[in-house]
Amino acid sequence: MNDKPVEEMTYEQAFAALEQVVTLLETEKHSLEQALALFERGQALVQRCSALLDQAELRVQVLTGETLAPFTPQG
Repeated sequence: MNDKPVEEMTYEQAFAALEQVVTLLETEKHSLEQALALFERGQALVQRCSALLDQAELRVQVLTGETLAPFTPQG
């Protein structure tokens, strides 16, 4: 598992690490302490991904000079 500090991860690294944490929690047996540590890391990774997406959205708004409209899938 990637033990790189969460705050130093790119979005792609954090998302991949989050997927790994989810897989570990779903497929392996862990002690309560290990499971809690994995859950805490997962929560930190979710927050990192969310923060990076928020930053990207703000950059797009600054670049376009517009407020982004909500995405509605067509289909």
